[in-house]
Amino acid sequence: MEPMRLPDGFEFSPPERPATPKDAATVMLVRDHDGRLEVFLQQRVSAMAFAGGMTVFPGGGVDQRDADATVAWNGPGPQYWADVFGCSTELARALVCAAVRETFEECGVLLAGRSADTVVDDAEEYHDVRQRLVSKELSLAEFLDAEGLVLRADLLRPWSSWVTPPQEPRRYDTRFFLAEMPAGQRADGATSEAQSAAWSTPASALADVEAGRTRMLPPTVHTLRELSSYRTVADALSAEREVFRVRPNLVADDEGVRVEFD
Repeated sequence: MEPMRLPDGFEFSPPERPATPKDAATVMLVRDHDGRLEVFLQQRVSAMAFAGGMTVFPGGGVDQRDADATVAWNGPGPQYWADVFGCSTELARALVCAAVRETFEECGVLLAGRSADTVVDDAEEYHDVRQRLVSKELSLAEFLDAEGLVLRADLLRPWSSWVTPPQEPRRYDTRFFLAEMPAGQRADGATSEAQSAAWSTPASALADVEAGRTRMLPPTVHTLRELSSYRTVADALSAEREVFRVRPNLVADDEGVRVEFD
């Protein structure tokens, strides 16, 4: 990958010792609209400690309860995801569950159904549960079990893996997933972490960054460039990808801060 410049105003104050990255999952939620692939993006509130003001995909850190093995599950099992992401089966299970949970918490889209071959067609009925998940009053496993729902791991595709540079005080080891927007459901921006949310073609989102209308971190920019090469959701979902860890490094110079890749 070519070096990338970070947005103007990016603060660069490396800690004395690199922080240990926290495992995280993020989901590129995509749909076909007017013959073009669109992706759901959120602009984080500026007060957020990590990536404040940045435009991002829905996602967040893994909760220890995401590894609960009692979750009703359909699709590739934890061993498949462990092989893809190069991690333990316990962490692989937690990453998939975190991807499903965070997608529901942050944009109200639920990748689960009442059977192994169905998907909830209206997640609004679980609005109260969504808030209880956000507050950690309820775990994903408890929610799915109480409602008789099956987690649809088969609706997710592994995409990439990025580790926050060691110069950042907050670091994440983030696995990226791709998922198609379920029919009948609606993605929203009803989360305290986002000030706005919208669907956009990858090309339009990248143009906004180039024009200075929005700000994004390198993983988001790079992923949007990759998505822009696919015309439809089916094309993106069927893409054969080799997932490897990207470990960026920050370098400061007279022009600001740039990201270099090993």
